[in-house]
Amino acid sequence: MALIRIASKGVGGIAAVVFAFLAYDYVMLPDVRALATTNPTSTAFMELRAREAEALGRPPTHEHQWVPLSRISPVLRRAVLVAEDDAFFNHDGVDLQQLRETIEARLAGGAGLRGASTITQQLAKNLYLTPSRNPLRKIRELVIARRLEAALSKTRILELYLNLIEWGDGVWGAEAAARRHFGIQASEIGSRQAALLAGAIINPRRYSPANPPARLLRRQEIILARMGGVNSAISPGVPEVESAGAVGQDNSARGD
Repeated sequence: MALIRIASKGVGGIAAVVFAFLAYDYVMLPDVRALATTNPTSTAFMELRAREAEALGRPPTHEHQWVPLSRISPVLRRAVLVAEDDAFFNHDGVDLQQLRETIEARLAGGAGLRGASTITQQLAKNLYLTPSRNPLRKIRELVIARRLEAALSKTRILELYLNLIEWGDGVWGAEAAARRHFGIQASEIGSRQAALLAGAIINPRRYSPANPPARLLRRQEIILARMGGVNSAISPGVPEVESAGAVGQDNSARGD
């Protein structure tokens, strides 16, 4: 009995320490409300890539030009939703159904078109975290995703995502990706180009939309086939919004 009491106290102490750590961590997580009116000029991923380049002894590169959502091709928005988060307008940052389906597919030895992370979760990771698989990092990602959903509109979250996502070595956002890979503006992207860009999100520094390998071409065809199932890149009843100001409009200094 004495051993049981000692063990119980030990477990209780550990639980208290874990709870205290999580509570502190929650309080210290970033306040995302400023994102409603401010376009970020840098992200945690951008800074990570800069450090990686410097560690290899080469200067970091950075191509990034902010554009409002209205200047990003509707077919690119549609393709990204199909590839990454087709329930985007119907969840609150975490897609529990997709999470369950992804786990079941992996247990069965298969793989779906996308992983379990929503666009909001990916944005949280890109803005503030790292690609680490540490469970605490994942918890932080989930909490930040819920904060983003509470503070921002869906269209603002999508605008942030499409302007900050990595689309090649040193290439950030839809405008820079369109210019680098196709020599056009983000507003001019067509369906097949959009499907290539959306398919490349899984590994943007390995799969170049300008010179797509066989796997990316297969993903392109899957995404094109599914794009008809998403009627609009902006959900009915949700107004399209302009970006907040012109912060980072031509942010060509190295900054994920």
